[in-house]
Amino acid sequence: MRILLIEDDGETADYLRKGLAESGHVADHAATGPDGLAQALAGRYDALVVDRMLPGMDGLSLIRVLREEKVTTPVLILSALGQVSDRVRGLRSGGDDYLVKPFAFSELLARLEALMRRTGSEAELEAQTQLRIGDLEMDLLRRSVIRAGRPIELQPREFRLLEFLMRHAGQVVTRTMLLEGVWDYHFDPQTNVIDVHISRLRAKIDKGFDEPLLQTVRGAGYCLRAPS
Repeated sequence: MRILLIEDDGETADYLRKGLAESGHVADHAATGPDGLAQALAGRYDALVVDRMLPGMDGLSLIRVLREEKVTTPVLILSALGQVSDRVRGLRSGGDDYLVKPFAFSELLARLEALMRRTGSEAELEAQTQLRIGDLEMDLLRRSVIRAGRPIELQPREFRLLEFLMRHAGQVVTRTMLLEGVWDYHFDPQTNVIDVHISRLRAKIDKGFDEPLLQTVRGAGYCLRAPS
């Protein structure tokens, strides 16, 4: 999933971004209401996690504006306000779920996954949560990968890398795209981290199969494509 965190507390935001990254998801962050609104309107996200109390614009006002603009992205509201009336107000403002602080990360992740399961028709849900390239299949909810019926065990970063490549299947993916989309780096650390992970991923998804899926495009990057 690609998630936008709209949270002004830096410690909470770092905690969530770290947990989501370790779970194989991509998380962007905005620290104010206006910045969060701009990113939510401009970006394409699977879900939003919105703190209720934000500088510049409170979370409920932000959600109301999104709904007025016909943005239907599922929203999980975070708040220290946990009375029934608080939760009702949050849901009536356009939120899809409400989680009271303090919370366990495992519950937040489960709630996000539940929101994804509830969103859209079955066909739309499958398109969001299942990726297929040739005989390679990825289930984003179950966090599983199989090729030709054979299960493939991936580490969280390898899973995230493969998800990015599958979402860009048939396209040449550059080093910069991988650094920003998988590692959330907006600079080149001048290390071989990409080469190492690509090598490990190739060994897991291509070794033992007649047709390789992961191709190196010399001087350009990498491409994941089904055999012709």
